Amino acid sequence: MPAPSFGDFQKWVIDEFRANAGVVGDPFEGSSLLLLTTTGARTRRRHTTPLGYLDIDGVRVVVASAGGADHHPAWLHNLRAHPIVTVEVGTEKYPAVASVMEDRALWDEVVRQAPGYGEYQRKTSRVIPLVELRPLPTAGAERVSGLGDFVKEAHEWLDTELEAVLAQVDELIATADTTTPMTLPPRTLHDQMRERCLAFCGALEQHHNGEDRGAFPMLAAEFPALAPTLEKLQAEHVVVAETNASIRELVEGYVPGVADPRGLRAELQGLVSRLREHFAYEEATILDALNAINR
Repeated sequence: MPAPSFGDFQKWVIDEFRANAGVVGDPFEGSSLLLLTTTGARTRRRHTTPLGYLDIDGVRVVVASAGGADHHPAWLHNLRAHPIVTVEVGTEKYPAVASVMEDRALWDEVVRQAPGYGEYQRKTSRVIPLVELRPLPTAGAERVSGLGDFVKEAHEWLDTELEAVLAQVDELIATADTTTPMTLPPRTLHDQMRERCLAFCGALEQHHNGEDRGAFPMLAAEFPALAPTLEKLQAEHVVVAETNASIRELVEGYVPGVADPRGLRAELQGLVSRLREHFAYEEATILDALNAINR
């Protein structure tokens, strides 16, 4: 029987951890262990990694040692791109902001408490980073809605409007299917679609202007580690604005009875998928932090 892979071993550790309230046997007997869930820097998929940790003067620290390898671990690349992470310790699970730290005094204390990390540093020429995991306030039943909840509600409304536009295009297609080809469908149906699209495009533009001018500066001031994520989101807003304009032009340029509604549907679906991808990315990376700054 082949030896288990590293991935299989990690899965066993994660399963043991969650099945036993954070306690894992050999070879981790007596170790302080947590599960760190990051978002893939490129894939945006969630990845969970078991890590040792230390609590030093109220600071929860993990060490990007990778066993003394000459390359940083993948989870470090992920959290540098997406600093909002999920931490599991014992039976507790909470969101946190991960910050890479350069603190010689803290490193000395880490090595004093866990000398093995000093051995790892001697094995590699790279400087092994320390990462602080700063907890964000967790949502409770008593919690009032925060800014993150408001952003999610705005996304849900925008998504509902997108779905309604697609439904109106489907109705145009159904109308075309039940009449002689190229017969003019009811003009009012296209007018309704144009009006809804106009309202959506204006609302999305206002939503992103509010984030760029209000929410994002607040986040940057409170959580400096989020700066790369916020820069990426602001860059995405430029692309989203172009997508928004393309939706408006597509709907405005559609001529009932002349243009094929199926072509309109196909092009719209691609643009709608792009907007939904952006909404999902924004929610995954900053909603917990937005809720935290309202407390």
